Amino acid sequence: MNLPETVVELAKSQGIVIATAESCTAGMISATITDVAGSSAVFDRGFVTYTNAAKMEMLDVHQGTLDQFGAVSEEVAAAMAKGALVRSDAQIAVSVTGIAGPGGSEFKPEGRVCFGIAQGADCETSTVEFGAIGRAEVRKATVAHVLTLIVQNLSK
Repeated sequence: MNLPETVVELAKSQGIVIATAESCTAGMISATITDVAGSSAVFDRGFVTYTNAAKMEMLDVHQGTLDQFGAVSEEVAAAMAKGALVRSDAQIAVSVTGIAGPGGSEFKPEGRVCFGIAQGADCETSTVEFGAIGRAEVRKATVAHVLTLIVQNLSK
């Protein structure tokens, strides 16, 4: 299955428009979706919010949420997805925030990525530990995982 094409086909068939809010992937999800011909019918916009300031300014992520949970958390992923949904013309918004590496800490290890997917009033979050597989591989795995989440969500 070609995930980006499947995302575009499913979204088109349902009249769904997508927005993204990306931190650790810095636009890779948006680029992957828009690499598909015809994606302009289903892709509204992508927010690249690499810094905490960008998350607050562009997506209305609250300083208190960042302070309490840290940028790499399901709480921030949820706030990012909800913010992207509100600040776009999309019906579904996905978010990613993580530690691609190198580095990390005992509490937030390299390869940890938190995901959010918001649709209507609902927002689901999850965390995947990709491990210390290298920066490029974490980012590629993150893109593949979020595309899978979109397909699963649109296939319900």
